This record gives sequence, C-alpha cells and structure tokens, in this order.
Amino acid sequence: MRILVLQHLDVEHPGSFREIWDEKGHERVAVELDAGEPIPELEAFDMLAVMGGPMDVWEEDDHPWLKAEKAAIRRWVRELGRPYLGICLGHQLLAEALGGRVARMAAPEVGLSRVALTAAGRADPLFAGFGPELDVFQWHGCEVAELPEGAVSLARSDASAVQAMRWGRCAYGFQFHPEIVEETIADWKRIPEYWASLVKTLGPDGAERLAGAVMPRLPAFRETAQRLDDNLSAALVEAAA
Repeated sequence: MRILVLQHLDVEHPGSFREIWDEKGHERVAVELDAGEPIPELEAFDMLAVMGGPMDVWEEDDHPWLKAEKAAIRRWVRELGRPYLGICLGHQLLAEALGGRVARMAAPEVGLSRVALTAAGRADPLFAGFGPELDVFQWHGCEVAELPEGAVSLARSDASAVQAMRWGRCAYGFQFHPEIVEETIADWKRIPEYWASLVKTLGPDGAERLAGAVMPRLPAFRETAQRLDDNLSAALVEAAA
C-alpha cells in the first residue's frame, strides 16, 4: 500500500508502525502540516494515517491548515471510503471532521493505563485476538465528547468514554498511543504543552520517572501495534474478497 501520513509535529510520527509497514513493503509519504507542507492528491494513496500533536482541533486561527486537513479527512472516509488510522489528535480530528464533538477534559490522561473494549470493540475485527482489556500509553488533555453520527465506541477508560472508535467500514481512531517507541517520551517531554500536562498529571517526580516505567512495556506495546495492523490488513482483504 501507499500510506499518506499527516503529521503535526516532527516527533509525532507513526513510531513502531513505520517498522511494521516497512517490513510489509508499504510505501510511506509523510506530510508535515505544521511546517506548511501541502496535502497531496488523495487518490494516489491507499491508506491515510493522521498522527497526534499539541494543538487542539478547534485552533484553526492559530493553525489554518486544520481546515484543509479536516476537509481531506472528511473526503477520505466519506467519498473515497479507504482505510483511515487516527491516533490521539488524529482520532479527535476524525470525530470533528464527521460532525462529532471534541472537548477539553477535566484533567489530562497521561502515562500507563488500561482501556476496556466495549461490546462493539470485542466484536470488531480490529481487536481480534485481544482480551477484554488492553494495557496502553496515554498522553492527551482532550477527548471525543460526542461521537459523530454512525460511529461506534470500541474501547473506553475510566477517564474517557471513547478510547477507540470506528466510523463506517474501515475508519478507525485511537485516543491512546499504540505507536510508542523507546525515544517517544524523551522527544515529547521537550514539547512545552506536553511537559505541562505530564507534570500536572503525575507531578514533577512522577514525570521524571515515566520513561523508566514505560521501558519494560515497550515489547508489549510493539506487539499490540503489530496485531492491530495485522487485523486491519486481514479485515481489508476479507472485505475486498
């Protein structure tokens, strides 16, 4: 496949999915929207992946490219009907572009946590082979407060009711970060907005200890990303048969 990756910050990239996609022979084309790079013609791609970022979905005055990005996402899933993978901000943009509502949370959700699959999530092919709960990594201060019409919640946490969602046949969003790799926390800690939410949630000492707590979990997170990608690939093959 040719995968178009929309990024909003150079350190918010597909992480472990890059290696997974490379091993499968997929071609990745990354577009850095915050650097002014334009969105290319969508028809040339088979899958759209939209990553996270420190901006919020409503900050169009500060980030005018958000308007074009939302329009591209809307056209991608509604008109082209091709696979979509949104992570964190990309998850929220999917909801916003389709008429849902994103809102700021009472407190950020940052660090290690667990999400529980909903009944729809347990039945969804994307989560085939998973147990009823997943260990995940979180780093967000906003959430999908209202699903767009036609969307279903696939997973939830105590802090947020929409940790994963599906719209249509193959448009998926994750509020958590299955793509996390070894350098993720060090890279993100250098972003002022991210560091502030980290300290607010975990305190200064907890913020400093986060990388050490996450390191032993990285192999399991890599397995989660691999299974999610394998399941998505299998679902698409079955749908095309």
